[in-house]
Amino acid sequence: MYDRGLSILEQYDLTATNTYRGRGSLICNTQQGLVLIKEFQGSAKKLVQQEVLQRQLETGELLIDTVYANQEGQLVSFDKDNIPYYLRRWYEGRECDTKAKEDILRSIKALASLHKIMHMPVEENYVKESLLQEYGRHNAELRKIQKFIRSKRQKNRFELRYLESVGWYLAQGEEVIRQLIASDYDTLRKDAMSRGDICHGEFNQHNVLFVNQKIAVTNFDKWNYDIQTADLYQFMRKILEKHNWNKELGTLMLEEYNKERPLSGMELDNLRLRFAYPEKFWKLANYYYNHKKAWVSQKSEEKLDTLIAQKGVWLGFLDEMCKMRGKN
Repeated sequence: MYDRGLSILEQYDLTATNTYRGRGSLICNTQQGLVLIKEFQGSAKKLVQQEVLQRQLETGELLIDTVYANQEGQLVSFDKDNIPYYLRRWYEGRECDTKAKEDILRSIKALASLHKIMHMPVEENYVKESLLQEYGRHNAELRKIQKFIRSKRQKNRFELRYLESVGWYLAQGEEVIRQLIASDYDTLRKDAMSRGDICHGEFNQHNVLFVNQKIAVTNFDKWNYDIQTADLYQFMRKILEKHNWNKELGTLMLEEYNKERPLSGMELDNLRLRFAYPEKFWKLANYYYNHKKAWVSQKSEEKLDTLIAQKGVWLGFLDEMCKMRGKN
């Protein structure tokens, strides 16, 4: 039933006047406004740090879905079946429209505002793995999937398209690793850790809400210590894929971020290398391999076709980023 977790409100001395379903959650209208109840599946220790971070962010101009402590001062509450839940402040608003330039640029500005405040002393458990490790692992997985598909006697259309294209994407992935090693990545990462730079970890259109004239940023569960270009890259990539790697839009997004939080030359280099890695190709291949390999949905085939068709405009965007770096 979708009202699971409702009973924990009494542990916060709250009463719901009405409830409705959220994304894997329950949203309640209470005497203290909207709150969100969600089953808790993470680390309680990390959640304590998340609350500290969110309280810090509340001092800025953005609305934050801060975690509430119950009457016993605990951030995780258990119902009668011993199922853990947590409670967050919530807001009524609309998600960022990925087709609307104004929404995109306001979201970018919000991300830059977050990044200026998101710093805490580093805890090693929450440091994101290095890009060299991540990309090396992804390249190995692409080779493993290539070997698996080659071994199949009968291949579907997705598999044939994969075999036709994987060589180029693997070479691109290996080249990015070579450039990363030759770049100032290690210095940039050490500097980020010395400052305690934090990333949201999942900054996308679903986690940006427009609430009247304000912006709420939500769902901080995947926060981590990393170079903050990681957040910027993830948001920009998802938007630009939907806009066929439009150079003008990409430039506007970078300019908007720079107005609020200027990027250094090393950060721009790092951002370009993140864009240069064929992450979407790896994601599609990984999804295929970890799900039903015997049957591939038409949607997956279409995504692969679109990705391959966008290769030229993607490379054109990378060239544009090289020009931006030259101007920096």
